[in-house]
Amino acid sequence: MGKFSVFKNGRILLLFFVLFCALLTIAPHPWNNGATIQSVDKNSNAYAQGVSVDPSTRPTNREFITGVEDNKISNTDDYYNAIKTLEPNSTVRVETNQNVYRFKTDQFGDLGISVAQTSKTNIRKGLDLQGGTRVFLKPAEEVDDLVLDQIVESLKLRLNAFGLSDIIVKKITTPDQFIVVEIAGATQDEVRDLVSSQGNFEAKINNETVFTGKEIKFVGVGAQDAFITNCGGSADAQFCEFQFTLTISQAAAEKFAEETNKLNVEGEYLSAPIDLFLDGESISNLSIVSSLKGREITNPSVTGGESGRTQQEAYDNAYAEMKRLQTILESGSLPVKLNIVQSFTISPSLGEEFSKNALWIGLLSVLTVTLIVFLRYRKFLIVFPVFVTLFSEIFLMLGLAALVSWQLDLASIAGIIVAAGTGVDDQIVIIDEVLRGKKDEQIADWKKKMKKAFFIIFAAYATTVVAMLPLWWAGAGLLKGFAFTTIAGVTFGVFITRPAFAVFIEKILNR
Repeated sequence: MGKFSVFKNGRILLLFFVLFCALLTIAPHPWNNGATIQSVDKNSNAYAQGVSVDPSTRPTNREFITGVEDNKISNTDDYYNAIKTLEPNSTVRVETNQNVYRFKTDQFGDLGISVAQTSKTNIRKGLDLQGGTRVFLKPAEEVDDLVLDQIVESLKLRLNAFGLSDIIVKKITTPDQFIVVEIAGATQDEVRDLVSSQGNFEAKINNETVFTGKEIKFVGVGAQDAFITNCGGSADAQFCEFQFTLTISQAAAEKFAEETNKLNVEGEYLSAPIDLFLDGESISNLSIVSSLKGREITNPSVTGGESGRTQQEAYDNAYAEMKRLQTILESGSLPVKLNIVQSFTISPSLGEEFSKNALWIGLLSVLTVTLIVFLRYRKFLIVFPVFVTLFSEIFLMLGLAALVSWQLDLASIAGIIVAAGTGVDDQIVIIDEVLRGKKDEQIADWKKKMKKAFFIIFAAYATTVVAMLPLWWAGAGLLKGFAFTTIAGVTFGVFITRPAFAVFIEKILNR
């Protein structure tokens, strides 16, 4: 038998093929250096020029910033340090891996772009590994699955409209109804009000509803239709106003004309304002200029304001409130009110620490298992295939996660380690059975022992899969990553890596 005949075996060729496919899906790009565009404010000049984020785009294909003016951008720190040097209302040259732009900064020198560290692979990190916010929501009343699905889709629309990327919104129906929202890179303050607000909008004149959120046809975004204005105040407190336009239905415009026609003219304004309510709470009241009396207006403006200790803080608060209102009006109201059951945030630095620790733990586990196997058999030719098979199973699981855009969290990594450990158990069974068969001169007995080994392996596989299925829904879905990676790992092992390992062991020990 030829020296390299083992590599002509169908099981070995299948292993090489799936490893190659995994490499393509992971798509390592070690040369990617920059700051990936994570979100773009819809009221910024950058958004007006077509810069946007598509969460469905694979991480290595996303647009990332490589230069701001004369500053080379290699990471997020470089980007934010470069932004600090920009002048307000100035035109800035921004270079990315896909284009070269010229943006105008706002009155505080900001571009309206938030960034994250550029990914070097298509493996997506979950909340635990890159930081972000997780919120558990419970409907105020029990609803059917159709309504729950509608809430999930509405929340996705609302969060995408807010400009957030890497969003997971999922429903949990066992045993109670929950909705889990995970947003990588976001803080609690950014998402708590956004996801819990039902979004019922009403505009009233003298307690008469003029129009509701359902009659809003368009919400103005971009520098032309939405802006911050009239910032000022004292040394102790500053205040900034915001304004954005709406387009309402013709029926709502007729109702506006009917109600304003009942008002009296008092100088420049009518005798009553138009009051804006969100979820029953007043958010603003606008004076109506006398020239609008009895007129059908389809493009009213919404104004409001926020305060702060400094002008920058007042501007940021006003901008955040304007963006929140725009997002809720644009995405519409939810069928029922949602109550926040629990929420917490993991900082990006803590997530990075988790990533490093998980990597070291995984490496230590592989080395420890390899050492134990070496001490058991004292043969490097046996240990080497064990190590290669162990690494192959981990690589295949990562490739599958990249293919289906599964976000790896700590539970998923635990599942990978468990699946790899189960694989080593099966490899030891194969080695022991082959060694016992080797002692017998009859090849038929050897084949019989190999079949016995795989009977044990398939029995263990079935047991593992059955044990993992309940975990798919346990813990409000937080253990789904553990169940997914464990099932995927043992499946790869039983049908691909362990049959190939058996061929290696047979050939090696036969020599």
